[in-house]
Amino acid sequence: MNQLEELQQLIGVKFKDSSKLILALTHRSYLNENRAQKESNERSEFLGDAILEYWVSEKLFRLFPTFNEGQLTNLRSLIVCTQNLAEVSGKFNLGSYILLSHGEETHGGRKNISLLADTFESLIGAIHQDQGYPATEKFLNTFLQESIDSLSQKQIYKDPKSQFQEIAQSKKGITPHYQIISEAGPDHQKIFEVGLYLGEDLIAKGKGNSKQKAEEDAAIQAAKIIV
Repeated sequence: MNQLEELQQLIGVKFKDSSKLILALTHRSYLNENRAQKESNERSEFLGDAILEYWVSEKLFRLFPTFNEGQLTNLRSLIVCTQNLAEVSGKFNLGSYILLSHGEETHGGRKNISLLADTFESLIGAIHQDQGYPATEKFLNTFLQESIDSLSQKQIYKDPKSQFQEIAQSKKGITPHYQIISEAGPDHQKIFEVGLYLGEDLIAKGKGNSKQKAEEDAAIQAAKIIV
């Protein structure tokens, strides 16, 4: 059994067009060393992100009729956040199937939570392109229902940035702020690097294909340092 067949078995989806799955697994770094591959998974990720947002919104709206708009929004943020999506991708060891450059792999790309979350979203987009919404919905129900069940039990729903803000204010008496350190790539494929600061001190850095994701990644890294 090759890797593609193995992954399809693990996720319970048999692709009609395996090239869509290959594309979903192709990180942009892989293109630098494999000129035959012309496109990365970023377009699939764009689609998957939108589908995921809709699916979670609709699911929470139905499951929690007594929740107000703020509660639904905060719970959704927890479910779709980088950290949770990376953890969910671990259920089928997604990191081992991603196509990466040697450099990205050497620097821990297969365990990079931002990269894992992005690839999870691109996989959602690929399933939808290949088989439509019913198959996508089945996949999401299989792998995200447990997150919904567990996260909805919390009394207060906080995303990583809110969680770290509480930590920083409690431990240091300072509210964190974020600053863009660098931007790389063309407008439609930008990668942002953001610094999280307490006062003038740089505490942690984060990366992502949006400012929000980069800030979220920085907050997760900072929470490992200041506990």
